[in-house]
Amino acid sequence: MNSGASKSIDRRRSKSTALGNNSRLYLVIKTAISFRGCVLFLVVTLINFFQVVVAAAAEGSNSGGLVDIGGGRKIYLKCQGTGSPAVVLVGGRMASADDWSVADKSAPAVFPQVAKFTRVCAYDRPGTPVGEKPSRSDPVPQPTTAKDAVADLHALLSAAGETGPYVLVGHSYGGLVVKLYARTYPKDVAGLVLVDALSEGLQDALTPEQWTIQRKLINGDMREDLALYPAVEWIDPDRSFDQVRAAPPLPSMPLVVLSADRPWGPQIPPLIKAGKLPKDMPPDFGYVTDAAQKKAQDQLATLVPNAKHITNTHSGHAIHKEQPQLVVDTIREVVDAVRDPTSWRRSETMTTPSGKKSVKVLGNHR
Repeated sequence: MNSGASKSIDRRRSKSTALGNNSRLYLVIKTAISFRGCVLFLVVTLINFFQVVVAAAAEGSNSGGLVDIGGGRKIYLKCQGTGSPAVVLVGGRMASADDWSVADKSAPAVFPQVAKFTRVCAYDRPGTPVGEKPSRSDPVPQPTTAKDAVADLHALLSAAGETGPYVLVGHSYGGLVVKLYARTYPKDVAGLVLVDALSEGLQDALTPEQWTIQRKLINGDMREDLALYPAVEWIDPDRSFDQVRAAPPLPSMPLVVLSADRPWGPQIPPLIKAGKLPKDMPPDFGYVTDAAQKKAQDQLATLVPNAKHITNTHSGHAIHKEQPQLVVDTIREVVDAVRDPTSWRRSETMTTPSGKKSVKVLGNHR
């Protein structure tokens, strides 16, 4: 019996010992699993944390705000989207960054549409009102010149850390600014879109007497503007044109010129009658302006080889508001050409708002 009892105890001890060994292995495995779970939890937590940080940074980079450009001055800049090349939108006289976020009727505006395929920025030059409010940028002595605007824009983009080369888009006076920018900082610019741009060619196409009248039209009657907002933007076109003429030639790059096709001629007499233009304004001066502007726009399209000139825009001067999709499509084409230079020659026509193909491929073809 003792022998049987001993064997029974040994078997129980053996089972107990085996069970004891399995328990320790289970604890080891459980501990390892728990440790790995903690590590995994920590990794997931860190990933989520960094995602929040990145998202916050991205949100911050997309928001508008004041940028210190040095010299005790700050300029308002708004950027959105990602991608390269970055597009910089430069408005006409007295046009703030918000000018590119407005469109006639229900059409999508230029700024948010461009942000869907690349990074886009717009800014307030000093003295550009925002609705009925003053400019968000610090004031400067007026009048200013295109060279002043170029210096400010270069300082702004550098201080904001927006890397080039850029595609610059300029409307009206902004077209003069971006053209001078590209000629001043050629390595920083990869492409241009000129939206019914003001140019020195307008002055060249007029007689001195006609230019005296045209100069007044460029700034308008400043008396009321200055009374309401003494720091409002107004420009010195003569000095600005001389600065452009003295600049180096424009380097070869993708360039599209968009020209308004709604004539000024018929609009001038009603404006004179309504008191919006001086009574001594020649009633046929709109036709004089139309002829001079056509020569100036054609000249812009010869600045570089293979420039494209879209003339069938179905729009007045504010093409970016009246036909925003045309402007967006044009910007996209230039952006695509920067990303893939071979695409520029493959796409020699563009569809205008009428659905017709109306593009002239111009240039000196050196």
